[in-house]
Amino acid sequence: MVTGHSPQLKNKRAFGGLVTYLGGLVTYENFFLTQHKIDSDFLLRTMDAAMTNIQTNGSGNLVGGGIVGAGLYSISEFLVGPLGTYLVAGVVIILGLCLLAKIPLVTVLNFLSRLVKYLFQGVVALFKATKAVSQKSKPLIENVQEKHQERHVVKEKESVAEQTQQDVAPQVAPSALGAAIGDDKDLPKPRSLAESSWQDQTQTEEIKAETTKPSFVGVNENYQLPPLKLLSEVAKTDQSSEQKAMKQNRKVLEETLQSFGVDAKVVNTILGPAVTKYELHPAIGVKVSKIVNLSDDLALALAAKDLRIEAPIPGKSLVGIEVPNQNVATVSFKSIIAAQKKDPTKPLEVPLGRDISGNLITADLAKMPHLLIAGSTGSGKSVAINGIITSLLMNTTPEQVRLVLVDPKKVELGVYNDVAHLLTPVVTDPKKAAGALHKLVVEMERRYEVFADTGQRNITGYNKMLARQKADGLESEEQPMPYIVAIVDELSDLMMTASNEVEDAIVRLAQMARAAGIHMILATQRPSVDVITGLIKANVPSRMAFAVSSGTDSRTIIDQYGAEKLLGRGDMLFLPMGQNKPIRVQGAFISDEDVENVVGFIKDQQTVSYDQSMEISDQDMVGSSGAGDGKDELYSQVLEFIRLEQKCSISLLQRRFKIGYNRAARIVDDLAQDGLIGPQEGSKPRQVLLPPNQD
Repeated sequence: MVTGHSPQLKNKRAFGGLVTYLGGLVTYENFFLTQHKIDSDFLLRTMDAAMTNIQTNGSGNLVGGGIVGAGLYSISEFLVGPLGTYLVAGVVIILGLCLLAKIPLVTVLNFLSRLVKYLFQGVVALFKATKAVSQKSKPLIENVQEKHQERHVVKEKESVAEQTQQDVAPQVAPSALGAAIGDDKDLPKPRSLAESSWQDQTQTEEIKAETTKPSFVGVNENYQLPPLKLLSEVAKTDQSSEQKAMKQNRKVLEETLQSFGVDAKVVNTILGPAVTKYELHPAIGVKVSKIVNLSDDLALALAAKDLRIEAPIPGKSLVGIEVPNQNVATVSFKSIIAAQKKDPTKPLEVPLGRDISGNLITADLAKMPHLLIAGSTGSGKSVAINGIITSLLMNTTPEQVRLVLVDPKKVELGVYNDVAHLLTPVVTDPKKAAGALHKLVVEMERRYEVFADTGQRNITGYNKMLARQKADGLESEEQPMPYIVAIVDELSDLMMTASNEVEDAIVRLAQMARAAGIHMILATQRPSVDVITGLIKANVPSRMAFAVSSGTDSRTIIDQYGAEKLLGRGDMLFLPMGQNKPIRVQGAFISDEDVENVVGFIKDQQTVSYDQSMEISDQDMVGSSGAGDGKDELYSQVLEFIRLEQKCSISLLQRRFKIGYNRAARIVDDLAQDGLIGPQEGSKPRQVLLPPNQD
């Protein structure tokens, strides 16, 4: 180079082999990063995998192209992107092979040019053949289209004749009358007098809903989804100290198990955001239950505040021991929403967080089809709900998904008021919440009536039918149905206020609403059997358990222990429908500022258009038809009952009206305060001061 001449290599074959090897490292690193869904910090993540592989004596996971491959990939990905890296690596490998085989580069270029020429000629020939076939079949297609238009004209004439007959009919529409009769057959029989009044009111609402269709928002072609720049980055956590502790903990685990007579070896170590997972391979003859029973002793040896044992790991003949990290790494909501692969056929797919291996975990509400979330205060439950709602807002338009939000606490979901995706303002009154759920039941039954009239089975088939009609140029007044997601932030408050009505609506929606495109997310911080009843658990198969205070609460949520050992701050056990064992996930963190930015972006684009049929009036409130002065809605019925029976007690009201002790006791206190019953006399029923013949 100094003398002005090109450098002469002594061994071109060795150089070609080196170039081919480096290109292969970059390609292998690309496959490794794609397989593990790593979209940032390529060199650091590869170094972590390499350290884990070294600490496990080569028995851990593969590390792709190693440190060299990760370094070259980082440079290439920064310059030309992932696809360009594939092309550059391919060109480098071809050049290296040419040098290795001593093939002139001109020969390779001539071969590639001939190959491209032949491919181009083949494509041109195929295009000409397709054009000739289309010209021959054009008369046949025109004949079919003419017959289709003739059938459409006949159907329009028949529909006009039917509409003329309906205009001459009585005031009540036949479709509404038929729907009301059909609903009476489908509705279950009243279980008690407490439900009869509410069901009569629901049937009246159904007849009204048939006559007036929901006014869903029209298509806004200029609507844009919120961009990622609205979300903020989260500071990265230094977990280098965890890498140092992993090797020592492996040795402590093996020695502790050996001291208790358990022969097991740590074969793999995985560093996660919140916990480090040590995978043990027990020797033949070692009982898994013996390792599980040593959880407290292992926690003592590792100086860990608590640990969770997964025995065995699904799909592996290993036992997993999850030890909490000293420094918990925060999972950014921006990182998971950017890593999520957008699928137009899955509008309800939302990212939840990352598992121990760093893989992205998503949940498709359309397949779940309903989700139950439970966790104590400070466990990350509200942040997870905000993440789910925000992901729906960022991935879907108001024409695709509509929301019904119930927030009895009045402070969690109020920020979403006046968002274009809402069907009704955020419901904060527990009595109105029961009415909102029953409105969804009415909407579900209306959709099934539409499906029956059009010969469709679910919302997907119905929307595809409308899309085909639009593609064929057929005009239709019907609009595609949006998915509806109902989110209840605090179920326990609703169950305390109107348990029977809320449970009935939830059970009906859980059993039937999936095909109608209506899905529920129920959240509570008090996972007791009074709140999460057997009927609700049986019909809501997907669960998400955050940190709880006891193993009993954990069994109530996911039917097994484990949630009581979670760390809080987004650490959860996700149990989707169809899986026997939960997945440990570190939930993504989203700040209030990010939520406000996304909501503000949507409000600036489109104003909200609430559905009038879904708005809750004072007449729809549970208990509004009762005494009207703060008394229970069963007060008048109890008054009539004790007038006939001439006796009154809490247990009698419980048996007769199928209500709980607290509610029956409040009714008895109101009766005593009004002077209608006498004071309590031991275990005897109270004396009724109301004469039998009094009206």
